[in-house]
Amino acid sequence: MPKHNRRNAIKNILAGTAAITASGMVASPLNVLASCNEVPQPLKGNINHSVCRWCFGQLSVEELCIAAKQIGIKGIDLVGPKDWPTLKKHGLHSTMCNGAEINLTDGFNDKRFHETLIKNYSEMIPLVAKAGYTNLICFSGSRRGMSDEEGWSNCVAGLKQLMPLAEKHKVVLVMELLNSKVNHKDYHCDRTWWGAELAKRLGSENFKLLYDIYHMQIDEGDVIRNITDYHQYIAHYHTAGVPGRNEIDDTQELNYPAIMRSIVATGFKGYIAQEFIPKQADKLASLQKAIRICDV
Repeated sequence: MPKHNRRNAIKNILAGTAAITASGMVASPLNVLASCNEVPQPLKGNINHSVCRWCFGQLSVEELCIAAKQIGIKGIDLVGPKDWPTLKKHGLHSTMCNGAEINLTDGFNDKRFHETLIKNYSEMIPLVAKAGYTNLICFSGSRRGMSDEEGWSNCVAGLKQLMPLAEKHKVVLVMELLNSKVNHKDYHCDRTWWGAELAKRLGSENFKLLYDIYHMQIDEGDVIRNITDYHQYIAHYHTAGVPGRNEIDDTQELNYPAIMRSIVATGFKGYIAQEFIPKQADKLASLQKAIRICDV
């Protein structure tokens, strides 16, 4: 975006650079929560909070990092190697790395893409480990008429070639569960049981699932039961309001505090990332509110 437009877009959520007091001392650094009208309270510590970078594209990675630190967020999802130095500068973790995938439709369930995927992931896994990170996202790809059995078989054939490298570097390949009803038509790994069966067949602690609460509410519902039944296969969670994928407030149908309590009850120690698309003018206030709702 042109610089002047970008400035206008974030005018209400960024307080500007350091202010100088009457005594000539610096009052505070960039204060991205100035518009929230709320003094941040310490989080409870039961959940490791994260946020997806793409949902706040109107901010630079640097600005998002500053906001995340002030809110109490520990990491940022879906950033690749070029942005890792910025996260490290601000003491934030890359909670779900990306950059090895082809796209969401051409995945491990189709052998035509195995050569490219294995090359990409073989190069990325050591980079993730060297940077001190753990999770690297992957996708099943579209069904394209194949059966569940063929999808499982093809995914196993491709992913098994990467498991020794992932195990060596202590990196976890995390396949995201996406809905095939609204957002990602024909996506294969669209049910928790399907992903869990793939994890069972691979039999490695270095393959897990990304349980996207928004997506799974759309395709299968019964969120708390599925989290409870399949938690051993889940490495990461995403949130968003249903319907619409917007703020997780009282305009949508999911009871997020109850869902968060169920996750905590499983003993989960990973990260839960906000992946909603904010529609309110003060987008960072929406993010701060979402963290408070989920901080059980």
